[in-house]
Amino acid sequence: MKKLHIENKHRSLGAQFIEFFGWNMPLSYTRLSEEHMAVREKAGLFDVGHMGEFVVKDSSSLNFLQRVTTNDVSKLVVGGCQYSTVTNELGGTKDDIMVYRTEKDEFMVVCNASNVEKIGKWFDQQKIPGVEIEDITMTTTLFALQGPMAQSILQKLTDFDLTQIKRFKNVFLEVAGIKILVSRTGYTGEDGFEIYLMDEPASEPKRAEKLWDVILKAGDDSGVKPCGLGARDTTRLEAGMCLYGNELTEDITPLEAKINFAVKLEKGDFIGRDALTAQKNSGLKKVRIGLRMLESGVPRQGHKIFRDGVKIGAVTSGTFSPILKVGIAMAYVSPDVKLDDKISVEIREKKYESLVVGWPFYDSNVYGSLRNG
Repeated sequence: MKKLHIENKHRSLGAQFIEFFGWNMPLSYTRLSEEHMAVREKAGLFDVGHMGEFVVKDSSSLNFLQRVTTNDVSKLVVGGCQYSTVTNELGGTKDDIMVYRTEKDEFMVVCNASNVEKIGKWFDQQKIPGVEIEDITMTTTLFALQGPMAQSILQKLTDFDLTQIKRFKNVFLEVAGIKILVSRTGYTGEDGFEIYLMDEPASEPKRAEKLWDVILKAGDDSGVKPCGLGARDTTRLEAGMCLYGNELTEDITPLEAKINFAVKLEKGDFIGRDALTAQKNSGLKKVRIGLRMLESGVPRQGHKIFRDGVKIGAVTSGTFSPILKVGIAMAYVSPDVKLDDKISVEIREKKYESLVVGWPFYDSNVYGSLRNG
């Protein structure tokens, strides 16, 4: 099983571990609700070093990425990043990714841990002359500092003005004397930073350990907490973010997942474009929706969904929302299901009423990156 660079640090903090796609990952350090609310109200620090990273560079790197991803990479300036997907010929999602433009002819693609090998093979199959692809996953450490206090905490450790890093931007800078790549996206729905430490061998993780320690120390008086996969899942679900393997698979297109903003059909040819164009023109047969329970009961992946006694879909992700104090879920149903419709979720052979809602599930004026406008 693969180990994070700083697994010993997590053990010293009392982390409970879980196997996650071949990685030994911290699930939680304290109570999940405490870690969840730290992210929503103060800050949480995640070690997400299991994510995959590929460097794509050389003269044809832009043309290559335009062909294998659905978003328009040509719109990225140096220091920009974008959410995108990699689709197969039928428009199904091979993975959802982040694309960073770090130099004119150099990019970094960040993919899900479950798909590193698949995406690596796919990129090699689609490779064109003038492109160099390097898998840097095992020598890259990735921390995510998320929450409304994230900027003030990280600012203590760098002379770089972090207000200059706008949403979906990235920059190389020094934190506590360590050169890192910092971006501002946020899988939890909150403001925050992704912190990439590169060229760090797992056998010599001294810089990674130092970086983790100084961030926690800098945030000690702000209430920062180390957070595990449990809180990462509940926060991303409240924010309405997709999880690969749940809301996205090779049989689900980005249009069905309602992440149309990551698909630019007008940019020109790319793998899956014809299938996605046809699907858009003919109409979708299933769409992703949000559900908020109106009765007690926590929906989980695989729970069946009914309307008027007829099964119309199944839950892809579900949890108990620490903010709303009710169960919430995402699911795929036919497009005729609309917002504010009432449908039922079958939990332990009993049907519980729920309401079709949008996302994020929380009030964006109170929580999330948009609370400050």
